[in-house]
Amino acid sequence: MDLGLKGAVSIVTGPAKGMGAAITLALAREGATLSLAGRDLAAIAPVADDARRLGVDVIVTACDVTEPDQVDAMVARTRETFGDRLDLLVNVAGGRGPLETTSWDTTPEAFDEIVELNMKGCFLTMRAAAPIMMRQRSGKIVNIGGTFGLRGRAHRMAYSASKWGLRGITKAFALELGPYNVNVNNVCPGMVDGPRFRKVCQEMSARLGISLEEAMRRHADEYALKRVSTDVDVANAVLFFASDVSRQITGQDLAVDGGWVI
Repeated sequence: MDLGLKGAVSIVTGPAKGMGAAITLALAREGATLSLAGRDLAAIAPVADDARRLGVDVIVTACDVTEPDQVDAMVARTRETFGDRLDLLVNVAGGRGPLETTSWDTTPEAFDEIVELNMKGCFLTMRAAAPIMMRQRSGKIVNIGGTFGLRGRAHRMAYSASKWGLRGITKAFALELGPYNVNVNNVCPGMVDGPRFRKVCQEMSARLGISLEEAMRRHADEYALKRVSTDVDVANAVLFFASDVSRQITGQDLAVDGGWVI
């Protein structure tokens, strides 16, 4: 199925690993033109090379999404390089916050750090992208939220709060940008198999005195489908929201979680 993304100028933040890399390469396979932004250029380089081998144009920009000047410069470079156009913004950059930590043991510093990255970082990139999309009267914004922003989660208060807040940001932008033919949506992965998931399982196994394999099984058992999501599952949801297949959908939260939220 041709999703109509060939040549679509697309910014992806946090493209270096995991979901970010999978989303980047899924867009490259669809022929999108890519502007990759993140703090660790060395980590992004192999993903950028893989995308170029798929035949698409790619630029990479050092950018801390919590710094307004850096975000504005990254968006400006994208416009200058690819013809003063921006068709898609995908906000993957984010963090996990404290693990296995009660709300009262969460430090103010740890709370501020994750809220700034997961909420302010998305706000700043959306704020910079919005005027371009408004002027051209088209565009797609896809945020990567999380299912802990759809349900509460003990021992993950700071992360959960940041993802609940991102839902509000997504919906406000969707309402304000709707008259300009810009769709804004939120993909909410559950646990996604990879290094971060394995780290969560290690923390769980240490806390409960169980094996890593048992911790992973217990997570999978919470899902209706009895399996943990993959990076590709998340990337496919992003492709849906990035394309005109989803033209009449905005302000929505799509759980990619094998049925955990339900």
